[in-house]
Amino acid sequence: MANIDWKKEVNKRKSDLIGDLQGLLQIKSVLNEACKAEDAPLGTEVKKALDYMLELGERDGFITKNVGNLAGHLEMGSGDGLIAALCHVDVVPEGDGWSVDPYGGEVKDGKIFARGAIDDKGPTMAAYYGLKIVKELGLPIEKRIRLIIGTDEESKWRCVNHYFEHEEMPDMGFAPDADFPIINAEKGIADFDLKQKRNAPKEQGAKITLISFFSGRRYNMVPDHARAVLDIQCDHTELLQLFNDFKYSQGLSGSYYVESGYVVLEMEGISAHGMEPDNGKNAGLLLANFLSTIKLDRKGKDFVEVAVQFFFGDSRGRAFGVQHRDEKMGDVTINVGIMTFNDEDGGRFGLNLRYPASFNLEEGMEKIIGFADEAHFEVANLSNLKPHYVPADDILIQKLVKVYEEQTNEKAELMSISGGTYARSLKTGVAFGALFPGRPDVAHQKDEYMEIEDLLKATALYAQAFYELACDK
Repeated sequence: MANIDWKKEVNKRKSDLIGDLQGLLQIKSVLNEACKAEDAPLGTEVKKALDYMLELGERDGFITKNVGNLAGHLEMGSGDGLIAALCHVDVVPEGDGWSVDPYGGEVKDGKIFARGAIDDKGPTMAAYYGLKIVKELGLPIEKRIRLIIGTDEESKWRCVNHYFEHEEMPDMGFAPDADFPIINAEKGIADFDLKQKRNAPKEQGAKITLISFFSGRRYNMVPDHARAVLDIQCDHTELLQLFNDFKYSQGLSGSYYVESGYVVLEMEGISAHGMEPDNGKNAGLLLANFLSTIKLDRKGKDFVEVAVQFFFGDSRGRAFGVQHRDEKMGDVTINVGIMTFNDEDGGRFGLNLRYPASFNLEEGMEKIIGFADEAHFEVANLSNLKPHYVPADDILIQKLVKVYEEQTNEKAELMSISGGTYARSLKTGVAFGALFPGRPDVAHQKDEYMEIEDLLKATALYAQAFYELACDK
């Protein structure tokens, strides 16, 4: 086995690593199918980020392949065996309240700031440079290594689904899209909608009518902003005073104004990853909670009452009777990522349900459907990713444990998470970094960043990991 100072090799390339990462961070690669093209099915900016990584690979002498403009890979080595790292270059929308340009890639105070800095462009570039180091050192390996680049991880995973319909499944691999040391168990993830049934007619003569409601952009994000438009056929002074009193009593931020004859209420929350809704403050649920205290029209009232009855202050599904805790994988959680309403179609809740392997999803969904039906809602658009697990004695985990413990001098504990990573797309795959123990998780939050020190440490870990995994010894 070669005696290599991996950290020294990374430091030789530090400037280039940061520069290439800044170029990637400056691409606003948010899913935008309204801006798609024939060669950019998920939007031109997402495609630009994929092209950027493939062009880096061509520059540095890797074999590159674009797979249907949804994914691609960079490859080195030869042999029958295949090792892979699965990364993604799409990002969630930036949201509000940033103190820096969310697509600037600014470096200050030892950190690099941008949407995607930690999820997942920083780790992607770390993995890329880890592979680049193995290549440039000319190290002897017995297997091929691929860096697989996806573009739809934050939404429907169409990228990896398409990729593995057309490309071979690696023997083993990792996703640099979560936490160190090693995540070998991931909860199941079910996305679905609760849609208000259309049989409730518009109420005539209501003094306050909910015209529209909007909050959230993704199932897997806690929304940090909500907006409700009200038609008020009475003096609205009292309502606005109630809104102000509600905000102050709850320590919340929000605003109101009149637009086109309607009263608009806006509420601010705190964004967080949907895998733990309690880490954020759901602006949509907060605003719905206020609306439940006033006398709305029937249809609007039904919408906000469902929000409050089933979701406000309850991220564990207790109101649906689906609460469940697994000793190893934790609780069932439900995140209300999207809330929409208009007076013609009614309301919709976009839900992200995460569950441990011991939870029976089919039985849980039957309970949710029953409660929803009683409230004149129905379940639609259900998609499901099953729980994922790799046993501790697998050779993949044994080698990654060796790498982590050699470089950090810390024990490589195995972990279970609520999040879903590309690791579950692999026959044998785990999540391996890039968030180090003790660091705050700022993914999906304003002023997202990655510590430069951690970027360099992760790159060294990935370089050694590629080398160890691609050797038979």
